[in-house]
Amino acid sequence: MEKDGTINLPEIGYVQKTGKEKLTYDGDKIGFSLIDFWRWSESNLLSNATRGKFAEFIVGIATGLDLSSLRDEWGKYDLKSDSGIKIEVKSASYIQCWKQHKYSRISFSIKRSKYREDGMHKRTVLKRWADIYVFCLLKNKNQADLDPMKLEQWSFFVLPTYKIDNYERSQTSITLNSLLKLTAEISYSELEAKIMEAYNEQKSYKVIEKNEIG
Repeated sequence: MEKDGTINLPEIGYVQKTGKEKLTYDGDKIGFSLIDFWRWSESNLLSNATRGKFAEFIVGIATGLDLSSLRDEWGKYDLKSDSGIKIEVKSASYIQCWKQHKYSRISFSIKRSKYREDGMHKRTVLKRWADIYVFCLLKNKNQADLDPMKLEQWSFFVLPTYKIDNYERSQTSITLNSLLKLTAEISYSELEAKIMEAYNEQKSYKVIEKNEIG
């Protein structure tokens, strides 16, 4: 501990778990494994928090997600593809896990964020850090066969970040109708190609913007 009361703790490295790890008390196993916690906490894929993480996973496996890596909850962006594309993922659903009298209105957050770099006490500037945004909509309106694991029940909307930066109606959220004016609805099978297309568009825009400023 420093004289001013601060401490210097290095970043903790994490090793991916298998789910077979046992809970113990004083060195003795108590009859539960980590998989029991995962079942208890993550089985409801329709909950907002879990659906959001599952949407990230869906986009990740479409773009070469390294399954030996761990999800970075506090990163600048949600994913980085195997080709280096920085991706922000947002999700929404017409049907929620609670009792409803009507379908949910579809809207996605597009808020900018600050990020604390390694070794910095203050957060950096407010901005959008990803190259592209992927908006994931669980579109099935039939509760009887609703299943997030069936990827044909999802629609995707992909935008280069500059289009969101230039979106004039709001800088905090975007509705489904507004998205449809900016990009086409696509299926999971089209996702990887559309992400690359949007990334190339983002790069081209940055080059043009740089030349105009310069």
